[in-house]
Amino acid sequence: MGRTVAQPASLAVYLGECGHNLAQALVLYEWNSAVSCGVLRDLAHVEIALRNAYDRAITRRWKGSTHWLLDPQLRLFGPLWRSQGARRVDVNDKPRRSIQEAVRRCGPAAPPGKVVAELSFGFWRYLTSSAHEKSLWVPYLHTAYPPGTSRNDVDRRISRLNELRNRVAHHEAIFSQPHRSAMQDLIYVCGLLSTDVARTSRPPAASDSYSSGVPDRCRAHRARHCGQFIAHVPIGLDPGLDLGQGVGG
Repeated sequence: MGRTVAQPASLAVYLGECGHNLAQALVLYEWNSAVSCGVLRDLAHVEIALRNAYDRAITRRWKGSTHWLLDPQLRLFGPLWRSQGARRVDVNDKPRRSIQEAVRRCGPAAPPGKVVAELSFGFWRYLTSSAHEKSLWVPYLHTAYPPGTSRNDVDRRISRLNELRNRVAHHEAIFSQPHRSAMQDLIYVCGLLSTDVARTSRPPAASDSYSSGVPDRCRAHRARHCGQFIAHVPIGLDPGLDLGQGVGG
C-alpha cells in the first residue's frame, strides 16, 4: 500500500533514515502509519476528556443565562490585548472566531454539547495559556484538576500533545519525535482528569515498548532516532507483527 500511496517527496525523510533504500523506506513508512493510528486513538481520548472536563468546570461556575459558548457577547473571550513584537494583538480574536464558526456549523438551535464537540483540540489547548490565567484558570479551569495543579505544567504538556496531534493528523513522519515524553504527558494529563481515561489510554504494552518494534533492517542503516521510537501498537494490530519481513537488502 505504501508503494502506491507514498510519493517521492513524502518519502524523502524515510529514505534518509534508511540509507536511501526504497524497500526499507517503505517499511518504515508503513510502520510510521501504524504507530500514528495508535497515537491518534489515544489522543482522541485525551481530547474528549479535556473538552468535557473544561466544559463542566466552566458551566458549574458560569453566571450567564445561556451556556457560556452560546453567550451572545462571548464575555469569557472579550478583547485581550498582548504585545507581540512591535504589535498589539487581541489574543482572544481566534477563539472568538472559532466559537462563532462552530455555532454557525451546528446551527442556532444546536444543543451546547454539539458546539463543544465541534471545537478543535487547538481551541481547548489554548484555554490554559498564560493569557487566560486570570480570566479562565483561576475562576474556572483549575477546578477540573486536583488541588495544587500547576497551570503552567498542564499548559506545557497539553501544548506538546496538540503539536503531536497536528503532526499525526497531517500524516507527517513522527518517528524522530520524543514520543516517550509525549505519551508520558498523555497519561499524566488523563490521570489528572480521570483515572479511567488514563487506563483506557494505555494501549497493549505501550509503556514498556518505546524502544521495540522498529523495523530491524532500518535500524541497521541511518536510523539516528531509533532509541526514541515507540512501538505504539493500535488495538487490533498484532504486537508481534514483523514489519521488516520480506524486505530485501
